[in-house]
Amino acid sequence: MYDTIAAIATAPGEAGIGIVRISGNKAIEIADKVFKGKRIEKLSEAEERKLIYGYIIDPEDGKKIDEVLAVYMRGPYTYTREDVVEINCHGGIIPVRRILEVILKNGARLAEPGEFTKRAFLNGRIDLAQAEAVMDLISAKTDTSFDVSLNQLEGSLSKEVSKVREILLKMLAHVEASIDFPEHDIEEVTYDNLQNEGKEVLSRIEKLLSTADTGKILREGLKTVILGKPNVGKSSLMNAILRENRAIVTDVPGTTRDIIEEYVNIRGIPLKIIDTAGIRDTDDIVERIGVERAKELVQRADLVFVVFDISHDLSDEDIKIAELIKDKKVIVITNKIDLPKKVSKEKIKELLPDKPIIETSIVEGVGLDLLEETLKNMFFSGDITIKDRAIVTNVRHKDLLIKAKKNIEDALNSLQMGIPIDCIEVDIKDCWENLGQITGDTVTDDIIDRIFEDFCIGK
Repeated sequence: MYDTIAAIATAPGEAGIGIVRISGNKAIEIADKVFKGKRIEKLSEAEERKLIYGYIIDPEDGKKIDEVLAVYMRGPYTYTREDVVEINCHGGIIPVRRILEVILKNGARLAEPGEFTKRAFLNGRIDLAQAEAVMDLISAKTDTSFDVSLNQLEGSLSKEVSKVREILLKMLAHVEASIDFPEHDIEEVTYDNLQNEGKEVLSRIEKLLSTADTGKILREGLKTVILGKPNVGKSSLMNAILRENRAIVTDVPGTTRDIIEEYVNIRGIPLKIIDTAGIRDTDDIVERIGVERAKELVQRADLVFVVFDISHDLSDEDIKIAELIKDKKVIVITNKIDLPKKVSKEKIKELLPDKPIIETSIVEGVGLDLLEETLKNMFFSGDITIKDRAIVTNVRHKDLLIKAKKNIEDALNSLQMGIPIDCIEVDIKDCWENLGQITGDTVTDDIIDRIFEDFCIGK
């Protein structure tokens, strides 16, 4: 039996409503100490799952702390599967803090980060993949990433992983039968069954892994660096994408010296967009630092928007920039097409072959729709159908799937080589256990603790 925990469940700051949550076997006992209803003296006397109007008071002196609505929910039909009390008070830092303090003084312990969700997992209400989806849902930056997280919370990934583990269990049963009953001469049949089932396991794992890059983008945002020499329109591009004047735009080269970062949603893709200092040789120490930081960011970027001013001839700086990004995912933006053209599209293609080129006049808003469409097609290859689809958004899940894939590949290779069947059992079991770590069926306590450390307190 766990002790009783409490925490503020709403974000800090001013709001219409703030919520303090209590969970545990003493939740209603503590609530009865601090809550006094207008018509019903104690919350325990009220109808379950019904908001009751009253006050939170300090039992030591009877002083009212705030006017509230409180609700009692008896386990196991709650988020944590424990008794839960939620107190809805006035939003703001002071009311919720004072209510939490009086609850802690009367028998509750301050919840650790993610402890409510951790209890939901430990009490069997959700599995580990669903628990991790809770934080993804909270931090979703686009409608698409929200839908993916909601699907995972509802068990889309867990169901697919469970199907694969069921096949692996069947494989282990075949192995055990062959080992336990060698006199029945079933080894040849067992090898055929294992190969067919192993190929199905491999196919399902590869299908899940194929979604991981898309999932990472949806979860974390696409790290996108805007690159180019000074005065080609980098800051203007950032402002156009953000639809606000976030970066300073002037005709003076070197205006942008530091790195500017913002999140933006483009066609359902969350971008962490980074405007960098113009790449050029300079004697200005501050600007030179900005240039070096821009080059470092390019190496870590998922995508580069490289901007060229085609109203001027290509310079040595342009050529150096092209060399810097030749092995990256790049969208080339040829800007200032409203001015007399000095550089042809063919010349840019020679400089960066096989990279999509978008002709723009950023100041006039020309080409931005095509840029957004090109970005979408590069990473989604058409529209994503989220409904009922399992998408891998978590790095931990991806790593475990990679390990499981290696396990089943080793097992299949061993089968082809005719290695004794009891040796193959190890790889099949390792595959089963690695997949079990995704849902929490075979996970260790230290991994569970590490996962929930990243949660916010109160969830």
